[in-house]
Amino acid sequence: MRTHIVWDWNGTLFHDMEAVLAASNAAFETVGLPPLSLQEYRELYEIPIPRFYQRLLGRMPSRTEWEALDDAFHDRYRELSPDCGLTDGVPALLTGWRAQPGRSQSLLSMYEHERLVPVVDAFGLSGHFLRVDGRTGASGGRKAGFLATHLRGLGPGLEPARTVLIGDAVDDAEAARESGIHAVLYTGGSHTRQKLEAVGVPVVDSLAEAVAVAEELTGRPVG
Repeated sequence: MRTHIVWDWNGTLFHDMEAVLAASNAAFETVGLPPLSLQEYRELYEIPIPRFYQRLLGRMPSRTEWEALDDAFHDRYRELSPDCGLTDGVPALLTGWRAQPGRSQSLLSMYEHERLVPVVDAFGLSGHFLRVDGRTGASGGRKAGFLATHLRGLGPGLEPARTVLIGDAVDDAEAARESGIHAVLYTGGSHTRQKLEAVGVPVVDSLAEAVAVAEELTGRPVG
């Protein structure tokens, strides 16, 4: 049996919160919403994304508003994300985990698959992962279904009790729970520590700590 980590990309391995915030504020402008600070964003953000916009607007956005919000976000994000880099220590962490016998890792992101793969390749990271899967289909949904598909794609040798999803969002923990695997949440991304701690899974301030906790968790049953 191998011990496996499923890594999230945006806000976890990829340190892009500045681009995400600027893109979100560009989207808000299309419906007359004021900009948010990073702290305000982290306090209010939730998935699925339409529910986040509902919280800000006080109602669900119309289809036209949703399309304008989504287009504005992605247009601005594509402008800004090339200037973003990896979270501190990522190459060494991925290399170290891969080098150990009985360890494997994969990448699952809600970023569009056709845009994700070239970015991961450009950082020279693709060879570390058994699979790299991004979102297919419409944006704005939850990760649970994509995670289930991703895990099936990793093959029958995967043991849920020895598998950990490391991400930065409440949705990551909820998806992991639905798939019967462990989760560790990192505070450097989209949520405040307080929101992450409310989910009831380990919360860490660095990816090195996330890997250490993942090693501890894989010796225990999934709770």
